[in-house]
Amino acid sequence: MSSTPTALTVEQASARLGELTVVDVRTPGEYAAGHLPGAYNVPLDRLDEAVPALRSAASRTDLLMVCASGNRSARACADLAAQDIPAATLTGGTEDWLRHGLEVRHPEGARTVWAMERQVRLAAGSLVLGGLLAGRRWPAARLLSAGVAGGLVFSALTDTCGMARLLAKLPHNRAPRAELSATLAELGG
Repeated sequence: MSSTPTALTVEQASARLGELTVVDVRTPGEYAAGHLPGAYNVPLDRLDEAVPALRSAASRTDLLMVCASGNRSARACADLAAQDIPAATLTGGTEDWLRHGLEVRHPEGARTVWAMERQVRLAAGSLVLGGLLAGRRWPAARLLSAGVAGGLVFSALTDTCGMARLLAKLPHNRAPRAELSATLAELGG
């Protein structure tokens, strides 16, 4: 195993794709919408369960963590580093991968869902609009809009997203336990 930098560009990752273990930390629905060839899906909120399998995989090959933009995969790398598991993140994520015209795969028969960012925009916008409309009749309902706005500001300042964490727990964004178990068994090798 070679020494992997903490971040790889799309060009670097595509050149080394066959020698990396690629782990996509997006939700199963996002993963189904298109992932790097050979990528395993281990959602970020299930990363703790995957530590033993990822430690085993990292002992054989370099790990490349991937998400849509690079934010969640960078967080996954930090979480793994705390467990003494080296991993790199794909700079720009699958969005940049696609911008470069590179291939993505889609699991056969998998159901795709909206990207997490789009789900957050829908949920936040709906809550703000609902709070404003309800506020016409019940002025205190405007606090809902204010709370969501405050959450969005906090999200931008901290580069985290509590709403995305909540949405990731919805059934359409979760992998069946058996599917994750099979993935971890394969990673654990």
